[in-house]
Formats: sequence, structure tokens, C-alpha cells
Amino acid sequence: MHYRELGDSGVEVSEVAFGAWVVGTDWWGDRSDADAVEMVEYALENDVTFFDTGDVYGHGRSEELVGEALSEHRDEVTVGTKVGYDFYDNPQAGHGELPKELTPEYVREAVENSLDRLDMEYVDVLFLHNANVDEVTDELLETLYDLRGEGVVDALGWALGPSIGWLAEGDRAAELDFDAIQTVYNLFEQTPGNHFVESIREENADTSIVARVPHSSGLLNEQVTPDTELGEGDHRAYRPDDWFETGWEKLDEIRFLERDGARTMSQAAIQWLLAHDEVAAVTPTFRSREDIDEWAAASETPPLSEEEFERVADLSARNFGIDRSDGMDAEEFRTSVGGEDLRDAGVIPANSAEN
Repeated sequence: MHYRELGDSGVEVSEVAFGAWVVGTDWWGDRSDADAVEMVEYALENDVTFFDTGDVYGHGRSEELVGEALSEHRDEVTVGTKVGYDFYDNPQAGHGELPKELTPEYVREAVENSLDRLDMEYVDVLFLHNANVDEVTDELLETLYDLRGEGVVDALGWALGPSIGWLAEGDRAAELDFDAIQTVYNLFEQTPGNHFVESIREENADTSIVARVPHSSGLLNEQVTPDTELGEGDHRAYRPDDWFETGWEKLDEIRFLERDGARTMSQAAIQWLLAHDEVAAVTPTFRSREDIDEWAAASETPPLSEEEFERVADLSARNFGIDRSDGMDAEEFRTSVGGEDLRDAGVIPANSAEN
């Protein structure tokens, strides 16, 4: 395992991290609490030291289980959590998005509650969870800086989502020198990650990217194939059928990344992300020991060559040679500013209607 720094925060993260939304929830399959704890412990045994959770995952249950699993290893690990959704006063309805609450008072109280559940005195990284750009006020920023000054958090991040887009938010995070931007980023979904790489460079920002959904919802790790039947409640079932069908065709175009068995496609997908200096960590969705064995080892596989990287860029620019829609049109990307950010970045035409 290799390790990188989040921005210039001094916080070190393993290149392959553990996304703990699978802990304490059934969004990626049911597992017992004991199984979840065992998975976290097994990841640590495989040199994964960055564990990324959130207070809304399982309405606090993920934090409790992560804290339990890491209780004897606090000095060996980096722990991040997220706040911003008010699950205390609102029941979860399936995968629906809960109301957000980002007042300074709420955020401070939410952080204190997270620390209680984690049974920790501080978190290494605090992410604002899917905050719109206009919700991050000067007063909220002052509270975040105070929390960092008090030693309650070491680094600040902005987690973008839940779907593709949110360019205004990532650009603002880079402008403010947040230590981390967490966003969907993978070989098949290069927007908005590529845009944020450019923003960070343009701002000369000390900001890192934490890439989530690195395997494009099961395509790049080949856990979703033409024969797969997604179970009821499986989060990936929200993807359109065209997404998977075009994805399988794209997959054939990038088989060269496996480099004659030197790395699996799953590992190559991670190495493509790590080829960007701005990417500090990748958070695949571990569901088994076998996943951990394979993906934690990705850090040690051959990095992409310049030729491989440029070949992927050329394929992506030509939509991997596919001339039909994958059902995920850019006009439908999420935006909190009426599509202005998408138009300014050239992601959608300048004359497109507001999203």
C-alpha cells in the first residue's frame, strides 16, 4: 500500500480507502454487525488505513461500527466522517435524500454526536455532506475553521453528490483551499473529476480529490455482467439499462489496461485514478474479503504508462467508439446553480435550459 497527503493538511491517507457506507446499511447487501466489523478489521490487516464514513449512513450506525472496529487502532488510522443531513428529525425513505441542515449550530452539534458514536476525541477529516454552494456561508466556514483550530478535526473536505455534477461546489472547495473534494470519478464517468483536476491546478490549490464509485457501479470490477440480476433495493438498480449495456461495450475497448495479467481490470481502474497527482485516495465499495484482497493490492500493481493514459484519454474523447446514449446525458447532471456551472465548463451547450 502506498500513502498520500490530503492537500497540505498533514493528514496521511492510504491510496485505497474503505468507504463505510456499506457498514450499518443494506444499500449494498445485508450483512450482520459482526460481519461489518470483521470487514473493517480485515481491511486494516491489508494496510488500508483511511476509513470514510458519514453520520447519515444507517442513521449513525456506520459510525458506531467503524468506531468499534478501530477502537484499538486509533493512532494507526485516518478516519473521515460527514455531516449535513438532518436524520435526527426525518425518517429515511428508501434511498431518498433527506433534508439538509447546515447552520453553524447544527454542524457543531452533529460533529459532537459523531465523535460520541465513533468514541473518538477528533476526526482526521470532516466532510460537508452534499452541501450546495450557497449553503456554505461565511458563518459556517468560520465554524469549520474553529473546529479545526480546536483540534476537533484535522482536515476539511466537501463531499459532492449524490449524483454526477456539482461543479460549482467543487470549484468553490478548491477556491477555499479545502483539503479534499470527494466526488464520483472513474474511467467511464470522468466528469466532474477531470474538471476538478483542472480547477485545482488553475487555483494552485492545496486540495486533493477522494474518488468514489471508482468501479462505475460494478462495471469496471465486473461484478455486474450481462447475466447479473440486481436485487430489490440494490443501489445500482437506479442506473438506466443503457448505462450497463454501453458499459460492457466500453469495457472491451480498455482490456489493454490489464497488461497481460499484470493487473486486473478492477486494479487498473484504481491505477487510472491514481495516475492523477491530485487524487489522494480511492474509495471502492468493499463487499467481501476477496474484494479487499484484490483492491487493496491495486496500489502495488504497475502504474499506468504515459501511453496507456493517453490512449484512455483518446478513447474517452470519442466516447469509446460508441455512437449512442448511455442514458446518463450531461443535461441531466446535478447542479445547484441552474446549470450555470455546467455551461461555463462546456459540459452542456451554452444555450441549454436551466436544470
